[in-house]
Amino acid sequence: MDEIVLKWVTVLSGILTVIVCVSVFFFPDIHERAVLAAEQQKEVGGGNLIATTANPKAVVEQSKDLNAQLKIALPEGISKADVEIENDYVTQTIYIKFAGGVDDYFEQYAIKGSSDHIASMAYYKDKEEGVIALQLDQVYELKNRFKKGSLYLDFIDPHDIYDKVIVVDAGHGSHAAGAVKLGISEKSLNLAIVQQLKKLFDEDKRRIRVYYTRTSDTNPTLDQRVQLANKANADLFISVHNNSDATGNFTKVKGTQVMYSESDDAKLSSKKLAEICLKNVVDTTGSENRGLLKGDSIYIIRTSEVPVALIEVGFMTNYKELDLLNSTSYQKKAAEGIYNAINEAFQEGY
Repeated sequence: MDEIVLKWVTVLSGILTVIVCVSVFFFPDIHERAVLAAEQQKEVGGGNLIATTANPKAVVEQSKDLNAQLKIALPEGISKADVEIENDYVTQTIYIKFAGGVDDYFEQYAIKGSSDHIASMAYYKDKEEGVIALQLDQVYELKNRFKKGSLYLDFIDPHDIYDKVIVVDAGHGSHAAGAVKLGISEKSLNLAIVQQLKKLFDEDKRRIRVYYTRTSDTNPTLDQRVQLANKANADLFISVHNNSDATGNFTKVKGTQVMYSESDDAKLSSKKLAEICLKNVVDTTGSENRGLLKGDSIYIIRTSEVPVALIEVGFMTNYKELDLLNSTSYQKKAAEGIYNAINEAFQEGY
């Protein structure tokens, strides 16, 4: 009896295996759609996924007669005030949210224009809100207008608007605290310095666009950080960190170091940028110059397609330097040094 049952189980298992293999062969996008749905549902924050597609060309009705790249039809009765647009630069995803979400948006409403810049699309009904998610192939600024029940979108390359584009990364974040000494976390010091740098750029009237990987206690993935720089085709990519002794113990070692990509042999190289950053941060903070370090062992450095410098502002394992790093006045000095370095890099032709 046991042998008969075992034989039938074996036969059924074989049949199921064949069915799965055939399904994957004939429907290769099933897995892709499932992965897309899971990833984008997580980004939205959890609504109920209603429809999704990994192939925007199947959804967007190609049209060259529009005065925009996309025309997105919205449910009847939706006004401009009912529509919220979020451009998540870190993930290159546009979220279009509107009240009174429908259950089958892609079946009921049309999206016309060009799908050239859209890597993937999804639709969610999040409670009573409809959410269209457009994941783009690079970083774009948005131009939008609302007319007669439709949203018109244009995707604009930042370099067509701004003279320079920079990506600034505050290392670590959220559960990834980095080094923690005397209750002070590296993630907080990194962010505090970047926030001071942001104040300087917010007051800068030049046509410079700065994208930040984080401005709060979040933790983008390493790939999201470097891809923000790559997909914005940034002129500079600056990552702000703080150092600690390899032993983790407090020592007399102190000062500023900057890491660079040794594989970047361009005239305006990562190493030259690192030298500029090191000089300027040391000048404004008065810290000890501990030189440059090769950094291709670091993911965001070796995968950066743009000039990159990772600045280790100071050592958290030095009591005196930790006190300085934790002070607002020193954070402002560090930010000023980075700001001056960026300006000098631009003068050098970056």
